[in-house]
Amino acid sequence: MSYEAIAALMFASMMLMLLTGQRVFGAIGFVAVVAAFFLWGDRGGYDLGFSAAVKLMNWYPLLTLPMFIFMGYILSESRIADDLYRMFHVWMGGLSGGLAVGTIGLMVLISAMNGLSVAGMAIGATIALPELLKRGYDKRMVTGVIQAGSSLGILVPPSVVLVLYAMIARQPVGQLWLAGVLPGLMMAGMFVLYIVIRCHLNPQLGPILPKEERDIPMGEKIRLLGAGFLPLFIFFAMMVPFVNGWTSLVESSAIGAIAALLAAVLKGRMTRQVFETSVRKTLGISCMFMWIILAALAFGSVFDGLGAVKAIESLFTEQMGLSPWMILILMQLSFIIMGTFLDDTAMLVIVAPLYVPLVGALGFDLIWYGVLYTITTQIAYMTPPFGYNLFLMRAMAPPEITLKDIYSSILPFVLVMVVALTTIMIFPEIALWLPGYVYGN
Repeated sequence: MSYEAIAALMFASMMLMLLTGQRVFGAIGFVAVVAAFFLWGDRGGYDLGFSAAVKLMNWYPLLTLPMFIFMGYILSESRIADDLYRMFHVWMGGLSGGLAVGTIGLMVLISAMNGLSVAGMAIGATIALPELLKRGYDKRMVTGVIQAGSSLGILVPPSVVLVLYAMIARQPVGQLWLAGVLPGLMMAGMFVLYIVIRCHLNPQLGPILPKEERDIPMGEKIRLLGAGFLPLFIFFAMMVPFVNGWTSLVESSAIGAIAALLAAVLKGRMTRQVFETSVRKTLGISCMFMWIILAALAFGSVFDGLGAVKAIESLFTEQMGLSPWMILILMQLSFIIMGTFLDDTAMLVIVAPLYVPLVGALGFDLIWYGVLYTITTQIAYMTPPFGYNLFLMRAMAPPEITLKDIYSSILPFVLVMVVALTTIMIFPEIALWLPGYVYGN
């Protein structure tokens, strides 16, 4: 059997196992070790998993993952997100659709505190969604707003997914984070523009809050405005030393975790239950990421040994005669398909051994491609009929919001994200200008 056929068989076997409901790391790791066993015998097969584990343990930047996850859970469990939403409630309530716009702002700040889209979804569904429905907002509008806003979590730094991409693609985390800033803010601005225009044309979708709810003393408004500066303070306390080269990535992540912990203590909300819940959730998420990375390393080692990347590059460019841009678009379409049953992390570790080297060989910038990847995967699992986020939203939404409502709510925002993705593909400097300016590339 040729190496190309073995690579195709490995990939097909892995996808089949995933479709049967196996855990992602189990399917990837099992196929990798079994393939290595048959290709290189007992020693090669057994050593593959062990060497991947040693490589994982030697990745010093991996320490950033539990730090960022802990930071996000501390801020979430201590109800600092509630203060943020109250701020947007007071300051944006006088605008038609203002609370929906405020929800997008909340998601941007939550993204800067957490780096996980699931966290934004959970906070939006538990805090913003009941308030929006109670005040007469259209249920399809608000479910779409929360799902779209949560997509910013893996793009706005400190994005955990971009940290994983940096490890797998061997790219600087700092440059990837900076590359995500302008696209993330651009996409948030496009969401806001859509909401404002839609609610201006049809004010019933997002009614203005009653005057009595907005008529509070200016001193209270200023105090609430301070709630919005807290996550920004934590963000800059963590990012400025790192971007300027004063601290390493791991040290910056520790600064962020300590700053979040101090913020909760100073607000008098650091209870034993908050701390214990944050630690338990951090441990669970961190272990999940480590198992997935471990399996991905083993799978990638087999692919490298087979020369699968060169074979696929030859297939696309020489035998099929496709241009680099056509190959890139096909890659993005494959993310859309995989997003029907996989999350962003799983998609990354499955295709990284193939796509990342191929993208580099085709002459594209891997920093820019990291931004394309994050946007495309978010589009993927917000797209009907089997988008990952759609079912997550259904599990969190109240009974009056049906699956049909969720499906129809997300389509306008998906179109906005497609426009944003296309814009960044046509104008790569949107992603590359800031890291180039800061790092002098």
